[in-house]
Amino acid sequence: MAKKTINNDVLLANIIKGIEEVKGSDIDILDLREIDTAVCDYFIICNGNSNTQVNAIVNSIQKTVSKDLKDKPWHVEGSDVAEWVLMDYVHIVVHVFQKHIREYYNIESLWGDAKITKIENKY
Repeated sequence: MAKKTINNDVLLANIIKGIEEVKGSDIDILDLREIDTAVCDYFIICNGNSNTQVNAIVNSIQKTVSKDLKDKPWHVEGSDVAEWVLMDYVHIVVHVFQKHIREYYNIESLWGDAKITKIENKY
C-alpha cells in the first residue's frame, strides 16, 4: 500500500500550530526550494526557554501532526538532551532550540539565500 503524500503547506500549518500551542517562540520558516544543495524544502526553526519546553514543543508538534494528518516524523534526534531537537518530516525539517543554543549556532545565517518568513507570536 502506497503512503499518501501530504501537502507541504498543510504540514507547515500543523507544525506551526503545534509550536504555538505550547508557546514556542521566534518561529522562522526558511524556504529552501530555490537552493540547489538543500536537503529539504523547508526548515522551521523555533526556540523554547528550557529543555522541558523544548521537549513540550516537540511532543506538541508530533501530537498535532499525528492527530490532524496521521503522519509522524521520519526521524527525531536530540530529545535526550533537549538543547537542539531535529525533527525530520522528509520535505520539512524542524529545529527546536533552547534560545542560547540557537544564538550560538545561528543556522539561519548558514542558509542566507533562503527566503525567511517570521511568524509573529500570538501571545
